[in-house]
Amino acid sequence: MNSAAPHDTPHDTLHDLRLQVMWTRLISVVEEAAQALMRTAFSTTVRDAGDLSAAVFDTQGRLIAEAVTGTPGHVNSMAEGVKHFLARFPAETMAEGDHYITNDPWLTAGHLHDITVVSPVVMDGRVVGLLGCCCHQLDIGGLGQGPDGRSIFEEGLQIPLMKLASHGQLNLDLMAILKQNVRTPLQVEGDVLSYIASNDTGARRLKAMLQEFGQPSLDALGDYILQQSLSATRERIAALPRGCWQSALTIDGYDHPITLRATLTIAEDRVTVDYDGTDGAVPQGINVVLNYCRAYTVFGLKCLIAPEVPNNHGALLPFEVSAPEGSILNAQRPSPVAARHVIGQMLPDVVLGCLAQAMPQRVPAEGSSCLWSVQLRGRAPGSAAATFDTVFFNSGGAGARPGQDGLDATAFPSGVRAMPVEVSEHGAPIVIWKKELREDSGGAGQFRGGLGQTVEVGTRDGTAFEVLAMYERVATPAKGRSGGGDGAAGVVRLKSGPLLRAKGLQTIPAGDRLVLELPGGAGLGPAEARSPAALVADAAAGLVAPR
Repeated sequence: MNSAAPHDTPHDTLHDLRLQVMWTRLISVVEEAAQALMRTAFSTTVRDAGDLSAAVFDTQGRLIAEAVTGTPGHVNSMAEGVKHFLARFPAETMAEGDHYITNDPWLTAGHLHDITVVSPVVMDGRVVGLLGCCCHQLDIGGLGQGPDGRSIFEEGLQIPLMKLASHGQLNLDLMAILKQNVRTPLQVEGDVLSYIASNDTGARRLKAMLQEFGQPSLDALGDYILQQSLSATRERIAALPRGCWQSALTIDGYDHPITLRATLTIAEDRVTVDYDGTDGAVPQGINVVLNYCRAYTVFGLKCLIAPEVPNNHGALLPFEVSAPEGSILNAQRPSPVAARHVIGQMLPDVVLGCLAQAMPQRVPAEGSSCLWSVQLRGRAPGSAAATFDTVFFNSGGAGARPGQDGLDATAFPSGVRAMPVEVSEHGAPIVIWKKELREDSGGAGQFRGGLGQTVEVGTRDGTAFEVLAMYERVATPAKGRSGGGDGAAGVVRLKSGPLLRAKGLQTIPAGDRLVLELPGGAGLGPAEARSPAALVADAAAGLVAPR
């Protein structure tokens, strides 16, 4: 039995235990806010897929706790973004019933389709914390969520930092402007109101928790959480080898390949990633703002270095990220950024390429990584007006892991869920004719890559429709590691046979269907080292074609 340190007392131990209980409660508080958001949202992207984040912040704008439900692109962007709200609206000027909003890509989650709402938590007339949520909108006007825009001005309505509600009174002028600029006004309005409901739910639960534990504010608990997380993360970093490693990843890009280059440096108490040498921004909307670049970079780092440390400001503080201004990872205004995820979600693979040299026994192979969103739009014959606008999410295979095969059809790193086929078909006049695992798409290896999937979709009545394509790993599949085989490349085509471009707005002719063959994850270790039992199991499960 270990004895307490000389300076420890029963009072200290009880105090720490009390703070740990409050920390766990705080995570449940913000998870309840996320669940309220999912129950009240109109968009299937939030309601069914969990393409969202919810979090609680202190009055300095530091992330204290996040919901279990959510994506790293959203929450890690909010971790940097809330300070911009406080710079514009200081905490001491906020009041009960105030809510603040923006979709500025450079301040929050990287494109106009993500709306962030931040709300104060007020006790005894004083702001004691902030609730925030960031969610994906199906439509924000403009050209739609695709890579075709040539500047941010073509990509939709820009909402600057402003009040969404004041003392509980909704900003009706803002709502009128928002509804006038989108194709699905009732859905967008309902979603924005759900963001308020989420933050209100979290605020009520947070106040009840603080009152139950006799806490006048979030400050003491927040300081404890951040210090514990910072110390734990630095401890994990201190156990790593010191040094500097480089990696590069070439991906499809829009109309020519893009190379992302990273230099990772591990010091005693911090890890830095510098993307110097990465290719420049492009005229199409696949550019990434630095905030979103940072979000997925630190997620990749945390997955390997400190996965068990809860995500908050303290846990993120030892990770530093930089990218040259004007590069595709630090695009400047007014660059188009609507499809920024096709680049941003590849960043964990770049980071893992560096870490594979520093800790080779712990790093998985490359995966499909980029989410394959099926963004569809129908138009009446001879009309520019959309008759429907819908999206459903699909994922390729993840890379093989040390000691385990890669996960099939799994959204890593985004973490969003696939919507049920029935929900997608109910919300738009489409039929998803096929959605099945893609045989032989995982890279061979001692541990095989995860399988992609094949998706076939058409309109209910066979009329023509449009796809806003934004797909990766078509020209450059996931590469194997340590002798493992590459994953299968993706394919975008018509059911009638002709190939389509992997990016850009395209029409599916009447009577035809869109077919997507999603890429597979890469293998890890030489294929000849795979166990005979695993080979038999693969064949029996139909994961590989008969040899």
